[in-house]
Amino acid sequence: MTTRIASAPLRRALLAAACAGVATAAAWLPTAVQAQTKTLLRISTPAVPDDWHGRMWTVFKDALDKSAPGEFDVQINLNATLFKQGTEPAAMARGNLELSSISAFDIAKQVPEFSIFTAGYVIRDPAHQQKVFAGPIGTEMFKLATDKMDVTLLTPIYLGTRQVNLRDVKPVKTPADLKGVKLRMPGSKEWLFLGEALGATATPLAFGEVYMGLKTGTIDGQDNPLPTVRAAKFYEVTKQLVLTNHLVDGIFIAISDKAWKAMSPAQQQKVSAAAAAAAAFNNENRMKEEAQIVDFFKSQGLTVTTPDVEAFRKHVQAAYASSDIAKAWPKGLLERINNTR
Repeated sequence: MTTRIASAPLRRALLAAACAGVATAAAWLPTAVQAQTKTLLRISTPAVPDDWHGRMWTVFKDALDKSAPGEFDVQINLNATLFKQGTEPAAMARGNLELSSISAFDIAKQVPEFSIFTAGYVIRDPAHQQKVFAGPIGTEMFKLATDKMDVTLLTPIYLGTRQVNLRDVKPVKTPADLKGVKLRMPGSKEWLFLGEALGATATPLAFGEVYMGLKTGTIDGQDNPLPTVRAAKFYEVTKQLVLTNHLVDGIFIAISDKAWKAMSPAQQQKVSAAAAAAAAFNNENRMKEEAQIVDFFKSQGLTVTTPDVEAFRKHVQAAYASSDIAKAWPKGLLERINNTR
């Protein structure tokens, strides 16, 4: 067998190519190492880009980029493109997702004590919501969620105050006036209980079917925060808004315990501050929109009425007090929430 010896010019060419390859790899290496040292924060949310709690994640990312440049790789996934709505807590517990905003209803599935925040007329307004969760009640309930769900709740977010929206005008002063009204509610037992507690006949229906249900009379009404009513154009197929203010709805920015515990205390502080900035952005803009939106509905021809809210509050809280849902509430918690000023 004959071994071929490369010519001198060829050897020099091969050597030059090899050196060039090493140089290229060396130049690329610091960038790769730097990318690997960034803390990955994947965000999954069902929010649409134009909604305030979709936009708030950009505020979160910008705040982290400013306070911790180069430390985090924040990836925002809107429209439930990464995980379906409601599946985020399990994904975070498994370590497959770092951040999301989860509802009190989703938390209550694993932490029954949290169902108190799904009850009507417990939280009075956005300011009350913030005070409750900024104090000892929030500390206790957040710890309970962390212990049972393997996620850390960072901050509450104001989602809106839910009102009743009817396809026909009728006098509504007390819960008795909603008797026989087929009121669309989401399908879970907690939502359906709330609808019944309001005095209506709670009727489960998917959100995507509400517009046609109102148009055809399959349902007589629905409940949602007013910005949702406008966005979904329910004002086109309804004639009345009843400002019951029956649920001050909230969601919570949550982070996987696995991701949280892997961070340094300084990083945790920066992430908490970014979450607070995102929540403040959402809350301010959502409250501003709600303050202006009633005039829009009046301009569309809707009748806007205010019932005896105190009569609704007493009726709804009495219904919860005697229910199985309330059996999971820590003793004295409702009174503590009511007494928070």
